[in-house]
Amino acid sequence: MSVNVLTDAAVREVKLDGTTLLAIEIPRANRKQRPVHLTLNPFGGNTYRRLNDGDRALPDDEVKRMIAEQVEDSRDDRVLRGYEFEDLEETTFRAYRQIFANRDPNHPWNVLPDRDFLRQIGGWRKDRETGEDGVTAAGLLMFGRWNALFEAFPNYFVDFQERPLDYAEQTAWVDRLIPDGGWSGNLFDFYRRVVVKLTADLKVPFILKDGIRQDDTPIHKALREALVNSLVHADFSGRLSILVIKEPGGFQLRNPGGLRVPAEQALQGGLSDCRNRVMQQMFLMIGLGERAGSGMSRIVHGWRDLGHFLELKEQFEPQEHTVLSLHWANVTPLVPKSSPKSSPKSSPIPHQDTAESILLLLGKNPRMSTRVLGENLEITKRAVLKQIEKLKAQNRLRRVGSAKAGRWEVISADSLDG
Repeated sequence: MSVNVLTDAAVREVKLDGTTLLAIEIPRANRKQRPVHLTLNPFGGNTYRRLNDGDRALPDDEVKRMIAEQVEDSRDDRVLRGYEFEDLEETTFRAYRQIFANRDPNHPWNVLPDRDFLRQIGGWRKDRETGEDGVTAAGLLMFGRWNALFEAFPNYFVDFQERPLDYAEQTAWVDRLIPDGGWSGNLFDFYRRVVVKLTADLKVPFILKDGIRQDDTPIHKALREALVNSLVHADFSGRLSILVIKEPGGFQLRNPGGLRVPAEQALQGGLSDCRNRVMQQMFLMIGLGERAGSGMSRIVHGWRDLGHFLELKEQFEPQEHTVLSLHWANVTPLVPKSSPKSSPKSSPIPHQDTAESILLLLGKNPRMSTRVLGENLEITKRAVLKQIEKLKAQNRLRRVGSAKAGRWEVISADSLDG
């Protein structure tokens, strides 16, 4: 093997039915260790990907991407040979400069000529090894014209789809945005157009702060962050498109390229290994996106803390890609809703059904608060606490960690299927 990823802690003895088993837990190789291969040569079928159904030999183009990931901390800072400032879409670049200036009117970069400004934000660079001076991959991806984008990144494509509830039957869209010649097709214009579509029909509560209405919510922030996250972590050498789906049940954001850190670590926050760090910095400069892993934390807390469901998955078919799914927590009432004259807080929901529903919700989102549980089930917080105490006494539910930062663990939910 090219590298040994095991440690002594990965091997342990397990007692099972009077038999001693030797359990070997093989950890995920980190980005700097991949590809792990059998011989000195990683190509020619010597590199495998371990999947649930067995090990699968990787084609050479996927091995090459692994090697690029290994040696390139950032995939978007290289100078693109032969591309000039004229390959950028002027209206897109002007829009970015205007947002930048509005955010900080006194910033010294506001008075710079366009090319010097582009250099400051990382869209233009001089390669100190070759002496070549020109547009970077980040600059072209963010602000490029479609023809130039397609020439530099042959597999580049962005796609937004708003799907109806019966999409599986009729395969028709409520709305769709793809590069069709009517707009630039670059990432910054894609972001600006799609973020409006994602948040168009979200309910905004009436909240005043210092006498000014706040039209932003944690859900708005989570969706913006999720969209930026997909763009800056995409592998534009991959064959799949960036795909953003909006449907009645929630949202899905897919980007080509796998996760650079394990999903569980990414969701915890505090650990970041961004694939396109120059683009990430460009978004940061106009107040979008977060660094040091806090971006995913904002998504998690902005979504899960309100009782909704979130899932981050790495998939390998048909090509390596990452999917972030954000689902609304729609719980079907267990009894008909009460009439307008009565309060839904006092709806006579059977205790057994309520307990099973609590286990179901906490199984999907272990950090759901008692307040959100009550809102979903249309009962009071006191009623939720009463059911939780019964479940704990029955050894079907327990609390792990502190009251504020901990989570629920469902010990037994066997009756959920019944």
